[in-house]
Amino acid sequence: MSKLLGFGLLYWLFGNPFIAIIVMLIIAYMLERRFVGLSPSFIRPIKRMQRIGKLKQELNANPHDVTLKHELGRLLLERKRYREAREVLEPIQDRMEHSAEYWDDLGTSYIHTDDEAKGIQAIQQALDINARVKYGQPYLRLAALFARTDKDKALQALQELHTLHSSSCEAYYRMGLLYEEMSRNDDAKRSWNEAINIYRALPKYMRRKERAWMLRSRLKAMGS
Repeated sequence: MSKLLGFGLLYWLFGNPFIAIIVMLIIAYMLERRFVGLSPSFIRPIKRMQRIGKLKQELNANPHDVTLKHELGRLLLERKRYREAREVLEPIQDRMEHSAEYWDDLGTSYIHTDDEAKGIQAIQQALDINARVKYGQPYLRLAALFARTDKDKALQALQELHTLHSSSCEAYYRMGLLYEEMSRNDDAKRSWNEAINIYRALPKYMRRKERAWMLRSRLKAMGS
């Protein structure tokens, strides 16, 4: 009923049913992004591409700036341009040896360019420098990598993440997926329910980041 009333109001305002539908879709998208966060952002990729272009221009003027190169490499990883990111990140190892963020980025570029052994080594180096780097994302990367070959190692990585970041709904969601693949269905459901319970206990400012993982966990728990 509320949708019909909303459409009727927009139709009355614009006098065109197609424009009313488009506006309703835009409003629905904005609300979903604000309160749920499962749909992709259309603005972020544009800003990222603009920043990549600007960084390349700045590096043409100052080719030895490792801070700019690291930022460029990170943005290229976000664009899934892994080979290009590796070419940017690999030459600056000596000057970034104490940066946990850098080693995780380099390791990610290795993993996605068919050099998994180097990738694991680089990510482990990042965790040796700072076990809490990037709020535990390196542990999730290792877990996803090990999940294909050694599920026990994958679970160990997730459990280490839980020890450091007990409020990570994503860690419990992924742990449930691993248990499911190992046919440990009770453990899988318990992990997804734990993600839901963690979300309920989070302060409001943290819920936005974890909401999508809680919803995924709820769907998996309901279907198991």
